[in-house]
Amino acid sequence: MAKRAAAADDEIIRNENDDLVQVLPKREIEIKIEIKRQQKEIVEEEDVLCKDSSSILAVTTRIEEEQVEENHPYAFHVSGPRNLTSPNWRDLISSSWKDMNYKRTAISCFVQAVYLLELDRQDQRTGLNALAPKWWIPFKYKLAHTLIDDRDGSIFGAVLEWDRAAALADLVLIRPSGAPKSILALRGTLLKGPTLLRDIEDDLRFLAWESLKGSVRFKGALEALKSVAEKHGSSNVCVAGHSLGAGFALQVGKALAKDGIYVDTHLFNPPSISIAMSFRNIGEKAGLLWKRMKSMLPSSSESNPDVQTEQNNSMFGLKNWATSFYGEKSSSGLKKWVPHLYVNNSDYICCSYTNPDGTVENSANKENVGPTNGQVAAKLFVMSKGKQKFLEAHGIEQWWSESDNVELQLALHNSKVMARQLKSLYGSGTSQQQQTPAGKMR
Repeated sequence: MAKRAAAADDEIIRNENDDLVQVLPKREIEIKIEIKRQQKEIVEEEDVLCKDSSSILAVTTRIEEEQVEENHPYAFHVSGPRNLTSPNWRDLISSSWKDMNYKRTAISCFVQAVYLLELDRQDQRTGLNALAPKWWIPFKYKLAHTLIDDRDGSIFGAVLEWDRAAALADLVLIRPSGAPKSILALRGTLLKGPTLLRDIEDDLRFLAWESLKGSVRFKGALEALKSVAEKHGSSNVCVAGHSLGAGFALQVGKALAKDGIYVDTHLFNPPSISIAMSFRNIGEKAGLLWKRMKSMLPSSSESNPDVQTEQNNSMFGLKNWATSFYGEKSSSGLKKWVPHLYVNNSDYICCSYTNPDGTVENSANKENVGPTNGQVAAKLFVMSKGKQKFLEAHGIEQWWSESDNVELQLALHNSKVMARQLKSLYGSGTSQQQQTPAGKMR
């Protein structure tokens, strides 16, 4: 009995041990599963935290970028015109574009936009971060297309058009009187990025030859201007440029004027210095010096009246170059191409335009002053602020600055540089008018 009882106890212990052996592995598995589950939850939480951190970082970076763009020195609200009034229903009664200062401000802002189109391209700013659109949107214009130099992919010009949809949103039912339907704006030299080489190449071209017709940009600008003039009519089109861009604008406007297509032209700080011009000036001075020396020779004492007559005729030919340009009997209905030049006396690139070839008549705040006896070379707006640094005197910013309005004057006179620039217009048809009594052509 005792042995049987002991065997039973051993069996019970053995069974309990077997059960314990079976129970322990299950418990371990459950513990391991629980640990893995907890580890998975931790990993998922970390992933969520990482994603949240990435999102927060992205949002923070975007906000910082937007703040940087908002504080960019070329942002419209930072360096643009102050107290600007956007077109509204009041323009139906009195158009802002009839105001000389508003028109100059708007057009100079369009030229600045072209500079920023290229800078946006170089810095890869797009969409809301782009700086350029802010410079035409307040005036109710939109970008039609850009002019691209295929050699380096740079943007050197842009065609802007009146944005009717944006205007209607502000109850501007029709385009204000004086506002062009389309504007071709051309930038100048950018001392940054890959476009620098092509810009300087054209600068040197003008410096050497006083012409930009050999540039591929001249061809592109001329085709663009012809296209918009045919689409909207020349009276509804404007071309404008600054510095090198003003040189292009002058020459493409002149090219169209030769074909009888007169386009409103606005030139900010146009280049007036070239080697070719310097040689011509030297030749003129040498000729005058020779005439004076010749008049002082005893053998030529009897011919002094003729020499004086020839000198007078020479000056007459320069002073009255515009008479041959417009024609002595031009009717009041005849359209004339009179470009608007904006120059600064402290800017050595464009200051030569202020050298008169006749009597100067100053008239402040008169935009629609007409030609006087056919002798107006251009409408020349002169900025005089005393001595200035070159970058300030040559900058586009001065032409929308309200503080400079009181220092800007409109001078109507014959400019030697403009005389040379426009002298070829209708030259063949006016040869008889340019003939002097001495039988020489001037």
